Amino acid sequence: MKNKTAYNFLVDEEKYDEAIKSPLLIFLHGRSLSGTDLNRVKRYGVLYAKSRGLEIPSSLIVAPQTNNGWDPDKVKEVLDYMMKHYNVDENRVYVCGMSMGGYGTMDFVGKYPESIAAAVAICGGGTLKYAENLAKVPVWLQHGSADRAVPSSESKKIYKAIKTANPDADATLTIISGGTHGSVERLFHRDEIYEWMFKYTKETSL
Repeated sequence: MKNKTAYNFLVDEEKYDEAIKSPLLIFLHGRSLSGTDLNRVKRYGVLYAKSRGLEIPSSLIVAPQTNNGWDPDKVKEVLDYMMKHYNVDENRVYVCGMSMGGYGTMDFVGKYPESIAAAVAICGGGTLKYAENLAKVPVWLQHGSADRAVPSSESKKIYKAIKTANPDADATLTIISGGTHGSVERLFHRDEIYEWMFKYTKETSL
């Protein structure tokens, strides 16, 4: 989809049936996939994992592309477009991202917590002012201990801020021993993050 919202984006609707309310998974890429060639967003992450045969429990996946960081308002535009043009279950909208997309995930959820059922942010961080809102949504932060591009202290900081805002917040921090900035991409190729996200609905996470 080009020139429909501030971000161009790919939609995977391979298993979509317009007669059935569908969950929606939003994937936010890292800096290396930025640009104007939408095919770049297939190079790693959710769409790449699906192309390699992983069964992802969502009949709709949207992958926007940015050229200059992630703006939560512009991500919301993409979500609003999907809600308007597809039969999306508003109680089952999920977002995940890696690196810059991890920051984008946390900032989007932090600004629009009412829109998201659960989120996974890998090797990123977040804006501390959003901690109170982030505490309203189940989030799973994952980071490699040997990450030299974005230190794991970035995920630790936002996790600590969330737990300070609400000690009972459904927030999990996993530090992957020996994990590098690139090696944690393998998480997209495993079932765990998808099974974790999709067990939530907005009714259960509020």
